[in-house]
Amino acid sequence: MARLVFGMNVSLDGYVDYDKFGPDAVLFRHFIEQVGGSAGSVYGRRLYEIMRYWEQDDPDWTPDLREFAAAWRAEPKWVVSRTLTSVGPNATLVADDAEGTVQRLKQELEGELYVGGPVLAHALTGLIDEYRLCLHPVVLGGGDPFFAGPRPPLRLVTHRRIGGEAIELTYVPA
Repeated sequence: MARLVFGMNVSLDGYVDYDKFGPDAVLFRHFIEQVGGSAGSVYGRRLYEIMRYWEQDDPDWTPDLREFAAAWRAEPKWVVSRTLTSVGPNATLVADDAEGTVQRLKQELEGELYVGGPVLAHALTGLIDEYRLCLHPVVLGGGDPFFAGPRPPLRLVTHRRIGGEAIELTYVPA
C-alpha cells in the first residue's frame, strides 16, 4: 500500500513560491532521488502546468537538471483538473472523483505517492499520510500558503537539515 505524502519548499511564514526561492544543490539532489524513487505524483492543474517545464530539453541544463527532467518524465503522474482536456506523456487526467482515484492508487501502488499543490492537498487532507515541509530561511509576506485551508492536527516525527539552509520537517496526522 502506498503512503500519500504532501511536501513542498516553504518559506518561514508558510508560503510556497517556486519563483522566489529554490533548493540548493544538495536539496535538489534530494529531490532528484525522491522523484526517481516514487510510485508517482498526483498534481493539481496549476502545479502540473508549472512542472511541464521538465518535458522540454534545454542544451544549457546542467547534468543535475537533465537527471531531474528524466526522473520527472519517467514518473507516473495523475493530474486532477476539470479544465484540462489532455495531459502530457506518462500522465493520466483525473476529471472526477480525485479522492476515489487517490484511494485506489494508494491500494494499488507500493512506496510513496506524492501530492503536488496546496489546494489539491487540502482537498485530500483525510488521505495524506505524511506532510514534509522543506523550510527555507526566507520570508515572503504573502502568496500561496502551504496549507490552503484549516491546518489538520499534526505531530512532528522527524526533522533534518538538507543542504546549506533547508530544514525538512516531517509530520503525520495527530
